[in-house]
Amino acid sequence: MSGPQCCANPPTLNPNSGAGHVEKLGGLNTYVTGSPDSKVAALLISDVFGYEAPNLRKLADKVAAAGFYVAVPDFFHGDPNVDGGRPLQEWIKDHGVDKGFEEAKPVIQALKCRGITATGAVGFCWGAKVAVQLAKREFIQAAVLLHPSFVTVDDIKGVEVPISVLGAEIDQFSPPALVKEFEEALTAKSERFNLKLIPKLNSKCTWVSSTKLLFVLPLCTAGIRFLCFRLIAL
Repeated sequence: MSGPQCCANPPTLNPNSGAGHVEKLGGLNTYVTGSPDSKVAALLISDVFGYEAPNLRKLADKVAAAGFYVAVPDFFHGDPNVDGGRPLQEWIKDHGVDKGFEEAKPVIQALKCRGITATGAVGFCWGAKVAVQLAKREFIQAAVLLHPSFVTVDDIKGVEVPISVLGAEIDQFSPPALVKEFEEALTAKSERFNLKLIPKLNSKCTWVSSTKLLFVLPLCTAGIRFLCFRLIAL
């Protein structure tokens, strides 16, 4: 699950970062970027640091450049876990992944109303659990999980869409042994999937909230390629 290891390298949030803009989508403030004429969308679901992390928005802009209409909702309603004022486990009681899953549904519906015909979800840490829940019920057409927290083997067994799982070799909450179980579960299902572990990479300095974006960008790019291949081919 999310823990001190994940939160050791918080970003400096910037509500004005990115090439896109913020608007209401499905009832949530959402950073949107990319062509509104695109028929394929990427739903980026943040870690506990939220949707104003500059590197998350940089990645959203990169996905948009690949042809996607990209939405990055504020699932925490202006209350990301960055100031150290509340213990993480107390904060999560108000921002559970089940709540995130429910709030993602109207966002996806709003995308459909804009003419989107296929949506992929990209979940980081906390957001990976939301993405895998969406993948079980076919709200989306593909999913990418990066440093998945809270995700269980049973979650993976329930996946019904193509999925990519991308992890760090040094990860207390998504260790290689667990990722291997994910692989075995997906293989047994004959599901279309991709799994990758980056050697010597520590989860506390990974993902888009980190200041070391360039270090993990190849991993994120691999997820983007997977999403592009699965969605644009539809």
